[in-house]
Amino acid sequence: MKNWLKIASRKVPAGSIVVDGVRKTTGGRTRTRVAMTMAVFFGIYASIGGRLVYFAMQEPDTGAAPQSRVTAARPDIVDRNGQLLATDIRTASLFAEPRRIVDADEVIEKLSTVLPDLQMEQTYHKLRSGAGFVWLKRQLTPKQQADIMALGLPGIGFRTEKRRFYPGGPTASHILGLTNIDNKGIAGMEKYIDDSGLADLQATGLAADLEPVKLSIDLRVQHIVRDEIAQAMERYHAIAAGAVVLDIDTGEVLAMASVPDFDPNNPFNALDKDHLNRMTGGVYEMGSTVKSFTTAMALDSGKVTLESKFDATRPITIGRQTIRDFHGKHRVLSVPEVFIYSSNIGSAREADVVGVEGHRAFLQRMGLLTRLTTELPEVAKPTEPRVWKKVHSITASFGHGFSTTPLQTAVGAAALMTGTLLPPTFLPRTPQEATEVGKRVVTDYTVEGMRYLYRLNAEKGSGKRAEVVGYRVGGKTGTAEKVVNGRYSSDKRFNAFVAAFPMDKPRYIVLSIIDEPKPEKPGMGATAGSNAAPIVANIIRRSAAMLGVEPEFGHETEATVVSTE
Repeated sequence: MKNWLKIASRKVPAGSIVVDGVRKTTGGRTRTRVAMTMAVFFGIYASIGGRLVYFAMQEPDTGAAPQSRVTAARPDIVDRNGQLLATDIRTASLFAEPRRIVDADEVIEKLSTVLPDLQMEQTYHKLRSGAGFVWLKRQLTPKQQADIMALGLPGIGFRTEKRRFYPGGPTASHILGLTNIDNKGIAGMEKYIDDSGLADLQATGLAADLEPVKLSIDLRVQHIVRDEIAQAMERYHAIAAGAVVLDIDTGEVLAMASVPDFDPNNPFNALDKDHLNRMTGGVYEMGSTVKSFTTAMALDSGKVTLESKFDATRPITIGRQTIRDFHGKHRVLSVPEVFIYSSNIGSAREADVVGVEGHRAFLQRMGLLTRLTTELPEVAKPTEPRVWKKVHSITASFGHGFSTTPLQTAVGAAALMTGTLLPPTFLPRTPQEATEVGKRVVTDYTVEGMRYLYRLNAEKGSGKRAEVVGYRVGGKTGTAEKVVNGRYSSDKRFNAFVAAFPMDKPRYIVLSIIDEPKPEKPGMGATAGSNAAPIVANIIRRSAAMLGVEPEFGHETEATVVSTE
């Protein structure tokens, strides 16, 4: 008690009590403020760090449509024997991040030393746009990529993309078609692949899991066809040429080419009108090759036989049209003579027997007047008179007045060899599948008659230069005058030859065309027999063995002409 009283009785200065109180109060507040400040700074830095991690995990903003970011993966395309026709390869593309570009002028100046074709003004606007991502140049070469990397430009980068590569170059360009910069099919079978639903699978990026798309094309025969028409175009000083090889039993297109063509690896001239695929994308008056169908029509009508005769003594006049023969015999001709002498007058009289309505109906049945149905997108629609009159039927009998595609003519000729019309295909098709899609169009009598006439014409008619020893070729020539300024021109022709072989049991159709050919040498002719027929002969000579046709020697049977003389 005394000790307590002593402590209580001590005198403590009033100022020291106040100071101690203030110190205690302010010390607590300071610690609180420091803690709060530290928490704020920690939150700020944590937020910044989180955003940096977030941005590091994101793809750059392209500023373009989503499909421009990642090019589509595509399945390989191979021929019927598994030979590669088209595949994807990896390539680098150049992009910029304008927000990181300090001096756009310097970047353009340095890039132009590697990319001299760089569009300066367009690139400058891109670099000054402030966007997060812009494309500068797609699909660089490895050397260009290395040279640009050596420039050390900030804000410039590369992205790996897929690009379509065609090992054969222009060999099958019109069949394979093209892809655009984003690897999407825009023409030919490349477009068919996208349109048929494979594009949905490609979008998954699992192209490695996709089976290659196999075509009916035989790359070996394809090379021969293109090589022969390219040589013919030069040899006969023509503006274009083309050919197709067709399997008669299945309708498979084994080879088809048209020149001038293009290299799908560098398709700068693919859209030029001169580089049109004339075999499917062009329609032409096919000249006397159409007489195949006129004669078949007459035989199939039951009103005409191979022994029937037609008066070709003098020209036929219908209105203002006068029908003459190129090398007239000026006498009555049998059906075989009408065919091998390619008589316009005789063909006109054959058509007259059937009649206008029956004539158009037969051409329609043979698929010559409707748009061809096949996988290739580039298919033109045939043209014909709005209203068929007798004069139209007469001129159509020898290949004038209506136009169709060369491939349709080949398909129709194949039907004359078997009696069954098959839609052509660029994909493999078995004989059983062909039976399901085929349509019977002519009788067996007509088939036998046309086989006989084709072989006869190669032996004794205008198709002599299509003969290939051992392979029993038959066919029909066609020399059509082209229409220039509304009139038929006597010095501009569109020539064709359609052939089948071997004629004892035809397996293949080969059709060639040559546009505006000139004489090979001064004094020589420029009709189909002197240019289109040799093209076919060369194709058959080089490819028949590859197609599995064995030559036969010493067993040739000579066809005879049923004559009226």
